[in-house]
Amino acid sequence: MNIIDLIAIVKKKIKNEITVQDIIVEDKSFLHVGHQGNDKKKFHLKILIKSEELSKISRIQSNKKIYKILNKELKNNIHSIQILIT
Repeated sequence: MNIIDLIAIVKKKIKNEITVQDIIVEDKSFLHVGHQGNDKKKFHLKILIKSEELSKISRIQSNKKIYKILNKELKNNIHSIQILIT
């Protein structure tokens, strides 16, 4: 899977499960080039979400919710994610 398709899937899945006012997904894979265990087939994403729904629950609960939504992608295409919620 390429990064453009992955970003589109991540946005769509999150928007389908959570009320989101805005979402930005950035590819940060370049920051990990040369690191031990870096896999060119898996990406590092930064997800910025503006969501009243998520801001009403704890950070741990919101992260768990996003991890559950992206379970398949985390197993197959995402090495790590950074989640920022406002």
